[in-house]
Amino acid sequence: MMNLCRLLAGRGLLVSFVVTEEWLQLLGSGSGSSAAASSWPPNLRIRTIPNVVPSERTRGTDFRKFIQAIYTKMEGPTEELIEGLQPPADSILTTSLLAWAAAIADRRNIPVCSLCTESPAVFLAFHHFENPDVQLKPSGKERDDALAYLPRTDTFLFGDAQSSTSSETIIRSYKKALSWFAKSNALLFTSFYELDRHVIDALSSHLLPLPVYPLGPSIPHMTLADEPLDDDTKISLGWLDSQPECSVVYIALGSFAPVSADQMEALADGLKLSGVRFFWVVREGAEPMQELAGTGGMGLAVPWCDQLRVLSHPSVGGFLTHCGWNSVLEGVFAGVPMLAFPLVWDQFPNSRSVVDDWKVGFRLKEEAGRQGGEVVVPKEDVAKMVKKLMDMECSERKRAKDLQGKCKEALGEGGSLWRNLDSFVQGLVSSKKSTGN
Repeated sequence: MMNLCRLLAGRGLLVSFVVTEEWLQLLGSGSGSSAAASSWPPNLRIRTIPNVVPSERTRGTDFRKFIQAIYTKMEGPTEELIEGLQPPADSILTTSLLAWAAAIADRRNIPVCSLCTESPAVFLAFHHFENPDVQLKPSGKERDDALAYLPRTDTFLFGDAQSSTSSETIIRSYKKALSWFAKSNALLFTSFYELDRHVIDALSSHLLPLPVYPLGPSIPHMTLADEPLDDDTKISLGWLDSQPECSVVYIALGSFAPVSADQMEALADGLKLSGVRFFWVVREGAEPMQELAGTGGMGLAVPWCDQLRVLSHPSVGGFLTHCGWNSVLEGVFAGVPMLAFPLVWDQFPNSRSVVDDWKVGFRLKEEAGRQGGEVVVPKEDVAKMVKKLMDMECSERKRAKDLQGKCKEALGEGGSLWRNLDSFVQGLVSSKKSTGN
């Protein structure tokens, strides 16, 4: 959302970006955000509401409570803030899960637009879950059935909506979002058209007359050249500068879903066994900092880094990822093959996009781990797959570079991002004129 707001501000719109007071502190801290408030354009204003939801640092410990707070405690202070904005808001842009934002827009008689932060394929799948006549087809694999209506993809399996790791709270929230998005003035995605061409075309056709705009990759690519470097990033880039080209595997498993101590130990031992250089973002409090102490300079473990900048460094040749959608988009932008290690929710279908659809990576964690307790990937398998990932001759590496080329085309002059962005902004201007606001 922050990156999209940057683009809108760049098209001359006055944008008020609403965050909690805690998030304002995180944005201004320098370390922990590549979009520090000081570097934002002047027509992008940050506005805050009180900390009415659980802390960002602990939300993963009770996500059900976090979701409940979002639905019951944010609407009031957000509407109060909007009422005080000068000049008054002409429209509201919200993530798809915040159905109450549409109610605020309705009461103020202004347009509302929905940003889906999951992949278009995941959105399409859940949209069809609302249809009682959904048809399934065999996937041809010894796991689940693939949903037949997803065009030219084997990305979303029926089991993704049934698995124990896909919280019922999240699924109910997602379905609730689908009850209002068709009333919005536009549906936006953080992907880019060339990456999800067939799914975007299917959505555009099915949802007519609702306009669908992929405005991605919605990642901080626009700040790579001029964003000031903090001390932590300087240390990270300094270590990477000393490594050979394409010799380092970058590892990051997100900041939300937990990973067991046994699995973290197996990952650390597998990295040492592989002999491959590594750069690992290890959450504070995790154990492998000690496990990796004896790697003789072959690796660097840090609690945080500027991920896109690190992925784009010439010495990084592979990405071991939990397959969160933002991380997948950043891996595509950087043009590196990926080793998929999904943990929860949409990370499983995202991993299949990487491995089965785009064929730009390999699978480290099998689907069976979703159905019960965690299945620990042994260190021998970790070592084997890391070495496979870093093979300079693998076809996945070439396809990753090809996909990177399509990403650059989308971002280039006259690319799909800018065409869609201009169409979206023109739609906002037209809506303002038609309502008289």
